[in-house]
Amino acid sequence: MIEPALVLEDARLSLEGNAGPVNILHGISLTVPPGQTVGLVGPSGSGKSSVLMLLGGLERATSGRVQAMGKDLGGMDEDALARLRRDKMGVVFQNFHLIPAMTALENVATPLELAGHPDAFARARAELEVVGLAHRSDHFPAQLSGGEQQRVALARASAPRPAILLADEPTGNLDEANGKAVIDLLFGLRDRHGSTLVLVTHSHELARRCDRVIRLRDGRIDQDSAGEGSE
Repeated sequence: MIEPALVLEDARLSLEGNAGPVNILHGISLTVPPGQTVGLVGPSGSGKSSVLMLLGGLERATSGRVQAMGKDLGGMDEDALARLRRDKMGVVFQNFHLIPAMTALENVATPLELAGHPDAFARARAELEVVGLAHRSDHFPAQLSGGEQQRVALARASAPRPAILLADEPTGNLDEANGKAVIDLLFGLRDRHGSTLVLVTHSHELARRCDRVIRLRDGRIDQDSAGEGSE
């Protein structure tokens, strides 16, 4: 039996608000096999990004079980979670999260250096070439357009060749042309590394390309259906 890449089992999330606890997720159960592409969709506030945060160990479930690559995230401390993300996951955010004082090349190479790869800069250059930015490797984030910054972020996420790619609204801050280019790159990077891909999106085009589309509403799974990628 093949071990799932990601598992949520009756996962619940409550956060403290000004008026007391706010229930965000209400018993989410989800199993994602290796190599599957999953689109998380739904209205704003439905819990999409919160599910992604749980899967990446960036937020801890209030109750229930969260598992990635066979490891129970609830039993891991922050250092262990950071190592898991470094070694097994690539995360892409809507707001890029590039380091302003580092060039594009340095931004991509940094996680590789932290993981101890001796060829960090060579691999970083190769990833920038894949996303079409080899000629911009010495530029700082402020010198790059939004589309270019997101492509650097994609290169950084994929450079460690992660088993799992998590993307939170990767086209949310981009115009239509740049958004389409980033979508193509994201799926291309997923295919190159055979990664499991889970992404949060409001884009119907992006969701349709997934193997599976999960619609959330009010912190619960409302629908779980096959996407066009499964055909």
